Amino acid sequence: MALLDFFNRRNKGKGEAAEMSFIDHLEQLRWHLVRSVIAVLIGAIVIFIYVNDVVDKIVLGPAHSDFVTYGILCRVGRYLHLGETLCISNVKVSFLSNAMTEQFMSSFTIAFVGGFILAFPYVFWEFWKFVKPAFTEKELKRTKGVIFSVSALFFVGVAFGYYVLTPFMVNFYFSYSLSPLIEIKPTFGDYLENLIYTTVGIGILFQMPLLVMVLAKLGVITGTFLRKYRRHAIVVVLIAAAIITPSTDPFSLMLVTIPLYVLFEASILLASKVEKDRKIADEKEWS
Repeated sequence: MALLDFFNRRNKGKGEAAEMSFIDHLEQLRWHLVRSVIAVLIGAIVIFIYVNDVVDKIVLGPAHSDFVTYGILCRVGRYLHLGETLCISNVKVSFLSNAMTEQFMSSFTIAFVGGFILAFPYVFWEFWKFVKPAFTEKELKRTKGVIFSVSALFFVGVAFGYYVLTPFMVNFYFSYSLSPLIEIKPTFGDYLENLIYTTVGIGILFQMPLLVMVLAKLGVITGTFLRKYRRHAIVVVLIAAAIITPSTDPFSLMLVTIPLYVLFEASILLASKVEKDRKIADEKEWS
């Protein structure tokens, strides 16, 4: 029923002359998806051409001792007169490739994930073009600049996962040892899987404040509603963090859960502001 209601709203947005059947809507959706896939493939081809440099300088960046995050943390610690407290010691990092096809298949994974990241603004633009007719003119005014905002939040989330979460996880796991007789040698595929989850996954979840703000402007949710179900939201955040992190250890869950919960609290503030602005606008309208 919800899907049919959505298609009915698209028809109203296009006007009676442009009324479309269910199959016509699906045909339009198919072409939006096709163009999105083509954009991702173009990005993937670019990444694949330079895949060796991408792997060494970007994918394996957090595994290098001279990675930018380590230097920044060290300088911040010294600036705050904390000495070498924030300086992460050099940890020897190396990976195994114990399957004949692992490196070959990983190059395709890297290419397609990289292509998706590069093409994300265009992919969302295609998605927005499809759903846009379902909104009224008043609703569209409230969603002005949504493509830029969504893309910016996605890239901020990817950067946060890459420059903050991944270096800490790499350093923690390679430093943690139960015994000097145990040598850690994870596979490259295991590292790549964690990297994808903590970059693309975080990038997608960073859409939470914007999604809440849009829903609040459309009158679907309010700040009061979010506060009421705050305890339930904590459970949802924990589940989302568990989905993002392939490993279910407490350290990974903590690293992902904390920023997600901060985003939820930011969402409450945004929804409350929208609710307040709406009340002020309503009061002016009635006065």
